[in-house]
Amino acid sequence: MEKNLEFPDLLRLIDERSTAFRAVVAAAPGLDAQVPTCPGWTLFDLVKHLGGGDRFWAAIVGAGSADAPPAEAVAARAALEVPQEREALLAWLDASTQLLLGALRAAGPKSGCWTWWPASQSPQTAGGTARHRVQETAVHTYDAQLAGGAPQPLPVEPALDGVEEFLFTVCATPSAWPHKPTAFDFHAAEGRSWRLTVDGDGARTTRIPVPTAATGEDSDAAGASVHGTASELVLYLYDRIQADSLHVDGDAGLLDLLRAWEPEEK
Repeated sequence: MEKNLEFPDLLRLIDERSTAFRAVVAAAPGLDAQVPTCPGWTLFDLVKHLGGGDRFWAAIVGAGSADAPPAEAVAARAALEVPQEREALLAWLDASTQLLLGALRAAGPKSGCWTWWPASQSPQTAGGTARHRVQETAVHTYDAQLAGGAPQPLPVEPALDGVEEFLFTVCATPSAWPHKPTAFDFHAAEGRSWRLTVDGDGARTTRIPVPTAATGEDSDAAGASVHGTASELVLYLYDRIQADSLHVDGDAGLLDLLRAWEPEEK
């Protein structure tokens, strides 16, 4: 069974994806380019969002265990002002990422902190925060590339971890599934698979063996099975691409129910 990425790898990936993001912004014709996957946002807005998020989470991690984000961090994010000129804006974004990385290194992976996912399968720790920020940065790098007209697949390393991170963090909940119990399987072409089970006890994800003819996997065990590259699966889960971009076995309508589901408690 594959292990999760180690904490140093998560920090490296945050830095790598942020560097890639800045390269896209530096090469863009203008900061006023529209971001199709973030309706109403320009590339400038996307930079502000990502950098502001880095600073916000740096403050949260630095504050340690808490029942809510620090009031100062919330106020600072609401009043955030950033440079308008591109070179200064990119320097600000780089500094924002370094603040986050510094806070994560100082805290260490097991240090507790507030997160918005208390009832999920992901820990409320600096390590859990780092894992999620990898995905925020990777997906927003794709958004920036799309705004420039040259989107690229997410790199395999963050994408493979991203499928599980999304299922563990965003999908997991103790809230009862309001439909007939079922399961969703997600199969990455790179060789990993997960099952999201939904029923009266909520939603939870487990890793499952990669389906092959030799395993004798019961294809009827899941209501819907989604096949694609890890990048495609992550982009689908984040609503960047549609299900028709993937191969779906079983009842594709169940995916619409899953996307429309808004659990009462997270």
